Amino acid sequence: MAERLSLKDYQRELVNRLKEAGSGRMASKLGMQIGAETWLVDLGDAGEVIPVPQVTPVPLTKPWFKGVANVRGNLFSVVDFPAFLGVGAVAVSEHSRLLLIGERFRTAAALLIDRSLGLRNPDQLRPRQAGAEAPPWLRGEFDDAEGRGWKELDMPQLVRHAEFLAVSA
Repeated sequence: MAERLSLKDYQRELVNRLKEAGSGRMASKLGMQIGAETWLVDLGDAGEVIPVPQVTPVPLTKPWFKGVANVRGNLFSVVDFPAFLGVGAVAVSEHSRLLLIGERFRTAAALLIDRSLGLRNPDQLRPRQAGAEAPPWLRGEFDDAEGRGWKELDMPQLVRHAEFLAVSA
């Protein structure tokens, strides 16, 4: 009988295999669909990406704060990331995902996103000038070979930002 692996062990093994594959350069960015925009986040800042579980609403909170979700016995606060950015709420479907914020931030928070777009190699992205009104959690903007624009999420800035932390209405 095959030995069972925990999800964390499986992800750790997968990351190690990605490091060893091909050129030895790891694709260290996760692509996400946020409304009509494409975003990137460092794999080191993301905990895991899971299908959307049942989310229990919390009264007297901002519209972008969807509530709390039980993920394997742990409660996570759920932020509708597109709604937080002001680009429209996620219409939850089979493609929607929760991006659990990395444990190192000790937030027990998750971002509700439209879909996960898989791993991206930062070597295949060209930096471009960010807009003058860029929020502090925008680390940079990039273009890929197909001309698609990407925004990179600065997770440490986001989880410390007063606007993100102020969920009460």
